[in-house]
Amino acid sequence: MTKKVTRYVVQTKDGKWANKKANSKRASSVSDTQAEARSKAIEQAKKHGNTEVKVQGRDGKIRESNTYTRKKDPKKIKG
Repeated sequence: MTKKVTRYVVQTKDGKWANKKANSKRASSVSDTQAEARSKAIEQAKKHGNTEVKVQGRDGKIRESNTYTRKKDPKKIKG
């Protein structure tokens, strides 16, 4: 099992919204709206698996926190 990763959706100094991995200096993506940044963070979390997405409000408090796991492929194909 992979180690749990945390992603944050935070507001930047210029008013945009960033999707960042915990302890990272650069954002994975920057969006104009919080909803757009949130959906990008969730998409990346589902791809990676075992990832928690925390959304911060403008005041810096966590307003939403969810963990996403990767779905296993239901078909097993020999090949």
